[in-house]
This record gives sequence, C-alpha cells and structure tokens, in this order.
Amino acid sequence: MKTVHIGDLGDIKTGSTPSKKNPDNYGDYALWIKPTDINPEEKYTRVVEEMFSEKAANDCRSRLVPARSICVPCIGTVGTKLTMTPCDCFVNQSINAIIPNEEYDNDYVYYVLLNFLPNLKSINKGTASGREYIAKSAFENIELQVHADINVQRAIGRILSAYDDMIDNCKRQIALIEEAAQRLYREWFVDMRFPGHESASIGENGLPEGWVKVKLPEIASVRFGYAFDGSKFNSAGEGTPIIRIRNIPNSYTNDFTTENADEKYIIKFGDILVGMDGEFHINAWSDMDAYLVQRVCAIDPLNNEDRGFMFLAINAPIKFFERTLTGATVAHLGKKHLDSITILLPPSSLRTTFKSYFDLRLNKMRQLRYLVNSRDLLLPRLLSGQIEINA
Repeated sequence: MKTVHIGDLGDIKTGSTPSKKNPDNYGDYALWIKPTDINPEEKYTRVVEEMFSEKAANDCRSRLVPARSICVPCIGTVGTKLTMTPCDCFVNQSINAIIPNEEYDNDYVYYVLLNFLPNLKSINKGTASGREYIAKSAFENIELQVHADINVQRAIGRILSAYDDMIDNCKRQIALIEEAAQRLYREWFVDMRFPGHESASIGENGLPEGWVKVKLPEIASVRFGYAFDGSKFNSAGEGTPIIRIRNIPNSYTNDFTTENADEKYIIKFGDILVGMDGEFHINAWSDMDAYLVQRVCAIDPLNNEDRGFMFLAINAPIKFFERTLTGATVAHLGKKHLDSITILLPPSSLRTTFKSYFDLRLNKMRQLRYLVNSRDLLLPRLLSGQIEINA
C-alpha cells in the first residue's frame, strides 16, 4: 500500500454549462452529466436530463471526459454520490472528473473513491451562501491509501465490478417483471381485453358479470405510521430499523430508532408501502422487519392473494393525487384521499394472476439487496488489504 494524492491518480477535469439562452447548445448529440443525474445506487450514469448538441460538443471539446472516467460532484452535493462515465461525454462545472493514468486501473480508482466518499464531507469548506463546496486544488490534494501493484488493482476492480454487473442485471430483471405486469394489467383492466372478454355478459352496472367498483377501504386496510421522536433516529444501527419516505424507492433502510412502539407499526417482507409527502412513492418492502414512521402508510389487502393486484391497482390513483395535490410546501396524501380511491374489482381468478409477478419481483429485490450488501462488505476489506489478493 502507498499514500497518494487524488491528483496523482491522473488528469482532473471540470466541466461546464453552455448558455441556456441559446437553445442550439442542447439536443441529443452527446451525454452531459450533472450531479442530479447521478444515482448513488448505480455505477454508471446512462440516463440524463439534458444532452449537448453537436455545436456544444464541438465548442467544449477540450473538456471532453473519456469513457470510464470517475466523476465526483464537489459543488452543492458533496460526499453522497459519484459515477463512472459509460462513454466519452461531458460533465457540468460541479463535477471533478478523474481520468486515471497508466499506473491505475479505472475500476479500482472508482471503488477507492466510492469507499472514501463519505469523508469528503469533512473537507467541505462551503460558500458564503452555505452551499457545499470543495475547491479543485483541495480535491486534488486529498490523500488516499492505494495498492501500488496495478495487477492487484485490476483484480480488485474485477471482483467488485462483477458484483455491480450482477446488481445491474438484477435491476434490469426487476424492470422487465414490472413492465410485464403493468402491460398485462392495462390489457385486462384498462383496455378490457381480459380472458373471455369476447363472450362476457354485461351486467346492470355496465361492467362484465362478476365485476364491481369498490372503494379502497372495502378491500384493504390502511396502517399509518407512528409519530416517533426524530431526535432518537440514527444511522449507526442502534435500536430498531425504521421506514421513512426516503427508504421506500429502494425498499431497504439504514435508519434506526432507539424508541419503541406498538407491534402494529412493524412492517414485514412483502407489505405494500406508500409515501404520503412530496413524491408518493409506492413499493413493496423487501428488507428486514422495521417500524413504520409517520407520513408513510401500509396498504394491506384483506385477501393476501390480492397483493399483486392491489400493488398495481393503487398506482394510477395515487400518482394522480401526486400530480394534483398541493400544500403549503409539498403535496400531502391524506386518509380522505386514500378512502376515496375507487378500484375496478374483477373476479378473484383474474386478480390472483398478478401474485406470481409480485412474488417474483419481491424475490428479485431481496436478491438485489443481498448483492449490494455483499459488495459493500467486500469493498473496504479489499481496499484496506484485509483480504489479500494474489494477482
């Protein structure tokens, strides 16, 4: 192991933002990465909000960042995310891009920076306005411990990259399962091309025989979260896991409380969760048992076999409320809104079809969390030399 500065790893480039007043600067010619485009859960950033036009790419060609460079936001968002470029592309001025030299393996540098990332907070000097900021010179002078042997670097990079490849593959499988379930739901219950629709009789309610419209409380119960004391929250693993709004999208938690609550607030594997402030996230829980915190609710079908159907049926009405509700600061989903949701309820033989999609998605989500945890356990041990690598 040896001590180096980040600036020793290779060339450091910062990006730029062409004038937004000239629409000719933006188009679909070249990838342009901003900190807000970076997903902390993904190694590469392939989807961005805006792209450069050919004109902007030519004007900024001296700032082109090669594929497999490591990009670290150092203005506004510090110590929470980084990414590796999937192709030759551009970044904005908030990002420092590291282009490793021949002494360093790109994947290895990515994981060294990922492991160090939380420490960036201590280097943040901020600005007069309170915005987080690390000067490029300060960033380049940060000291790191690295392996001197590039063959060891490559071996470590391959091991950890294999986990990230499996993680990406698992995410793609989850997305395909979701797409297939949503497509089938639309075909059967929106387009009304369900099995046997050609010969179905229409009842007095204007629906196929055996179909009814019901309010959500008729087929599900809603559990609201407990108003925990926020001063007792921690991320050090002390006490009992809790589920906050921010934990719903990825369906796992690193948040805990030392406070105790009634057992009715405990969420288990497979429970359907909805965030009730800001973005009304909807997901099924795939992590350890955890307490439900205020501003998050669980929707429990009265018939457990209906979980897959319910998960899809509530999506459109809740997302409608997300688009239309406004509050003093953020949109707020209340009990009255949930109670007003109307669901088209087909016979159980059609509803239970979606349980297999739901269960398969849940199992893939659990597999994803296992892979992420395994990678995160290996990462510091490999980089510190605790696990010896014979290259």
